[in-house]
Amino acid sequence: MILPTLRQLQYLKFLAEHGSFGKAAEAAHVTQPTLSAGVQELEKILGGPVVDRARSGVILTALGEAALAKAVTILNEAEDLVQSARNAGQPLTGRFRLGVIPTVAPFLLPKALPLLRSRFPKLRLFLREDLTHRLIALLKAGQLDAALIALPYDMSGLAHAHVSDDELLAALPSSHPLANQAAAPSSAMESDELILLEDGHCLRDHALAACRINPSRANADEESFAATSLPTLVQMVGSGLGVTFLPAMAVAAGLTETADVAVMPLEAGHPSREIVVAWRSGSSRALEGRLLAETLRGA
Repeated sequence: MILPTLRQLQYLKFLAEHGSFGKAAEAAHVTQPTLSAGVQELEKILGGPVVDRARSGVILTALGEAALAKAVTILNEAEDLVQSARNAGQPLTGRFRLGVIPTVAPFLLPKALPLLRSRFPKLRLFLREDLTHRLIALLKAGQLDAALIALPYDMSGLAHAHVSDDELLAALPSSHPLANQAAAPSSAMESDELILLEDGHCLRDHALAACRINPSRANADEESFAATSLPTLVQMVGSGLGVTFLPAMAVAAGLTETADVAVMPLEAGHPSREIVVAWRSGSSRALEGRLLAETLRGA
């Protein structure tokens, strides 16, 4: 039986990612005829077309989609093999692609990056900041080596190492009747105008769970406010538009220092999110993921 080469599988992956032979050839650092010939050979081996060719670009066929799913797994394993061999005895050296969610990146990384540079001077860290669901997709597709995210979240197909527990605090306008209290009751947070981050931020779900608020209730009012980032959220609360939850990590980093807000713990439960480093289950980057988590704990 003739088997596809890794290079042919890479060509298929690049075609799926870029949608044209020209751009796929650029990504593969080969000429377009070379890539086209490689795809044609792959089609002969698989017994059918993997792409439909049109003036607007290429679209994967059903066979192409099925082959791509297998190809991604094979290429990830091959890359893990190479990285494992290169890094044998020297973890966290060379390129490492780390995804970070936006409610963690600006508050933890300024302290963590100097530690990483000091402990692993040969590490070439490439950072990508994005929402959790997109980072997880990139991680599973082999486009990231690890991701710094917050739990709870669906971790099927992933392994992780603990970094820290990050308490969720109540944030109220300074003029709020509870602003001088030592702690805020959850009932007050639910009854006031609750402002959260836009849908898609995992912190939104963690905040709703903190007060046991049904997500459908939070979305019921079409006039309700939502913020695109934590700094915007703080300014909205400081302007008297409502109340919110903030991660203690962000508050400790000075997020509320210039805003007219009062920050306090909740009276009961002390809800928190768990910050972890996640990687693909079975990946050879597991040791590096644990080392990364250990270093981040020190920050």
